[in-house]
Amino acid sequence: ALHEALALGQRDAPPLAAAACRELGYVEMLRGSYQRALAWLDQAAGFAGDDPAERARIDTVRGTALSDAAAYGEATQALTQALTLAESQGDVKQGIYARSMLGRAMLLCGDLDGAAVALDAAAEASRRIWTAFLPWPQSLKAELELRRGRVDAAAEGFEQAFALGCQLGDPCWEGMAGRGLGCVAMARGQPEQATERLLDAIARCTRLPDGYLWAKAHALDALCGVAAEAGLPEARGWTDELLNLSASAGLRELVVRA
Repeated sequence: ALHEALALGQRDAPPLAAAACRELGYVEMLRGSYQRALAWLDQAAGFAGDDPAERARIDTVRGTALSDAAAYGEATQALTQALTLAESQGDVKQGIYARSMLGRAMLLCGDLDGAAVALDAAAEASRRIWTAFLPWPQSLKAELELRRGRVDAAAEGFEQAFALGCQLGDPCWEGMAGRGLGCVAMARGQPEQATERLLDAIARCTRLPDGYLWAKAHALDALCGVAAEAGLPEARGWTDELLNLSASAGLRELVVRA
């Protein structure tokens, strides 16, 4: 029935077929089914044709999925293209989304200077017109500060993102910021508090059935690091969980870390 509907959409309403395939790809990305996600996005691109607004949305999801799977070069290319297309259409929110994901890709592959530029711009624009999205670039910028050894600045950023995420009731925002607060606690030599924070972050980002699998794995990775460094007896079990989850989803970098 789905394929019949898409065939009708391709014939009678290609823009709607493109949007439907893109949304299906987005759902598969959240679940960690990246090959399925990319297959749906390829279909979406075929339906979208030369529509720059839809292509920007498709490339944003594609770049996010590729970044999750540690294909950072391809991810950066897709997200840069998405940002260019969004800006050409004056789609400010889509530009914020693409820019924040571009900043994340840069952060994850170690380009801290590039990430800072992208995340600062995304956070500044979010404060002006899209407060509901602000915790995402804010948490990523705080993680960048933590990687640079600026623990107090990181703590402030994570605390603000966590408070706003809780106010909005968004599991992903709460989980990302909560993970960061756990990492801050560990940086301050507080392994017990770090463990509590990270377990809470994992619970928050998985409390809904359609939660973002990468966010859970990202928090679990931090928990494994704390457990290994502190010599906790749960370290082996958590590491096995991370390995199994990451391997089944194709989260290549987290497989290596596990």
